[in-house]
Amino acid sequence: MFVPRHYAQDDAAALDYLLAHDSFATLVSTVAGEPFASHLPVMAHRDGGTVVFEGHMARANPQWQELAAHPALLIVHGPHAYVSPSWYPQPEHSVPTWNYAVAHAVGPVELIHERDALAALVAALAARYEDRVGSHWRFPESAPSTTHELAGIVGFRLRAQRLQVKYKLNQHHEPDKVRSAAAALARQPDPDARAVSALMLEQLARRQAPETQP
Repeated sequence: MFVPRHYAQDDAAALDYLLAHDSFATLVSTVAGEPFASHLPVMAHRDGGTVVFEGHMARANPQWQELAAHPALLIVHGPHAYVSPSWYPQPEHSVPTWNYAVAHAVGPVELIHERDALAALVAALAARYEDRVGSHWRFPESAPSTTHELAGIVGFRLRAQRLQVKYKLNQHHEPDKVRSAAAALARQPDPDARAVSALMLEQLARRQAPETQP
């Protein structure tokens, strides 16, 4: 991914934000020599300085059969929004753009076939998302008759050897342009637009904060 220096995010909180916003990721690898992608919910944790992503896919999905042979790419999607030149103080000197936040993780993939490990993975994923919708449903306690379905999935664990987090949020624009566009985005009905607005103002505040002296 092309990441100009002023768009690069090096702090762990930037990735954590993206995963909290949308942990339905895109896993890209090759199948029979051609690009192949699956769209899957994932979890992430840190093992020392390495971010590890986990998820699972249907065993009928051909992607898993070659997944461990080569490094794979996992894309974590963040909020994104169109930015109109009309929102800037001098629109006649500006062009349209698209602001967004995204992360790319590249690394080797370990497959998970063992039943107990799969059960633990499904249980952890279910608990995370059930909590978000206010449900107490748990696997396998809430549906013990469904454990046979574990035979129909394959788990995966990707260790990010290369991690890029990109926030393209007008960081190279003058503060008045950033504030004006962020204010317009905050008025949009799309929640992604409002999320981009908040990120733009957060990045601007960081840019304007005085550097601390050692």
